[in-house]
Amino acid sequence: MALPDDAADILEIYRPFVTGTVVTFEELVPTVEEFRQRIKTVLEEAPYLVCEIDGVIVGYAYASAYRTRASYRWNREVTVYINPDFQGMNIGTALYTALIAMLRMQHYGNLLAVVTLPNEGSARLHERMGFKACAVFNQVGYKMNKWHQVGWWELALADPDEKPLEPVLLKDIDDNIVWDKIMRDAADLVKI
Repeated sequence: MALPDDAADILEIYRPFVTGTVVTFEELVPTVEEFRQRIKTVLEEAPYLVCEIDGVIVGYAYASAYRTRASYRWNREVTVYINPDFQGMNIGTALYTALIAMLRMQHYGNLLAVVTLPNEGSARLHERMGFKACAVFNQVGYKMNKWHQVGWWELALADPDEKPLEPVLLKDIDDNIVWDKIMRDAADLVKI
């Protein structure tokens, strides 16, 4: 689980995606304090995970709120970023495996992922994790002197014919044994 004090290390993974790609539509690199607050905000409700190899954070994934209206509370928008030097080691799969298992325990019903297109690697990861492509929006982000499309992927965690249970906030989860097992099982997926 990430800690707010991990903000500087996580930001170093995110920085090149802001400054040199259209993977994120953020144009200015956030400050460490802004990033620390983002981590705290996510952790109030849902997991923010990091992958460490030899004590160095090499990837992260989190589940942020999707919209503010009450009826959206069962949805989470998921995000994963991997240091390019560590791509191809199954880190994204490991992070998402743990994140999805934890969100399922919290009774979230649907996960959404937004990907700037084209991005075959991200599309493959999401589809490998069970997400289904559900929408493409044209000309929604203008960055690096060009308009870009985004694709949306969705993963249903709940039965659509059943009334959902209320989501359980991260701070209210007491089953550390199960959470530790989820993390260990996910860590076993990383190919070092």
